[in-house]
Amino acid sequence: MKKQSAGLLMYRRRSGLLQILLVHPGGPFWAKKDIASWSIPKGEYSEGEDPFSVAKREFEEETSFPPRGLAFTPLTSLRQPSGKIVHAWAVEGDCDASAVKSNSFSIEWPPHSGKIQEFPEVDRAEWFAIDEAKLKILTGQRGFLEELEGMTGCKEKPSPSITT
Repeated sequence: MKKQSAGLLMYRRRSGLLQILLVHPGGPFWAKKDIASWSIPKGEYSEGEDPFSVAKREFEEETSFPPRGLAFTPLTSLRQPSGKIVHAWAVEGDCDASAVKSNSFSIEWPPHSGKIQEFPEVDRAEWFAIDEAKLKILTGQRGFLEELEGMTGCKEKPSPSITT
């Protein structure tokens, strides 16, 4: 089975504008990366697991917030440049991005040092206006934002300081 992940794309509307919750991966590899480095909260799953249940579990593990919303709308699955398939559901909701607390992982750091260090899976979360979210999100996940934009009918007026 090819690697697969499942996640939730949480969004909200503020003053008629669409905002997207994205998370920034923790750990030393991602520490200084910003553009095309953020993600929806998601995680891999094994054969036999229900992708929607995994998406909700991963959202809570990576944000510390239980996913709440009136409707979870399935989005078109996307194949990532690595070949992994990501399944996602859009949900209108809200949470305090500054209060995110993530689970952690351990790796040898620095490499070949023999020293094991622990890092959060997600080091921060933030709400982004849709156009900025398109710049921040991993390229392979940008299609989720475009599909959501079409579904909601909310579009942001392009900012002169943001180019795509």
